[in-house]
Amino acid sequence: MDENEIGTIVVDCAVKVHMRLGPGLLESVYETVLTYELVKRGLLVERQVVVPIVYDNLRFEEGFRADLIVGGKVILELKSVEHVTNAHKKQLLTYLRLTGLTVGYLLNFGEALMKDGITRTINGKLGGE
Repeated sequence: MDENEIGTIVVDCAVKVHMRLGPGLLESVYETVLTYELVKRGLLVERQVVVPIVYDNLRFEEGFRADLIVGGKVILELKSVEHVTNAHKKQLLTYLRLTGLTVGYLLNFGEALMKDGITRTINGKLGGE
């Protein structure tokens, strides 16, 4: 399954979770339930994945934790805030660069409508583009 196919399932599941639970819960709640929905759809989901930082040829394991990595190809950064900021978007792009992954989604479950809380970010070019 490629990044676009995974992305389609991610968006579908995020909308479903948001419709059932509504906005305003803790991010950890959405992470748990979204993981359940994605696994139900047959996807491999890793939660709170440690992504190290390499600096001056030193590897620091305490770099950051990706909320979810789906299918080993797509990073999901979950938020439950009133509005996404540029800092949130830059954070996701940095995560993509550090992992070498190409596609990420910033999913803000704090929006009234989930469609307004989805930001897709691409690092470089996708294989088919």
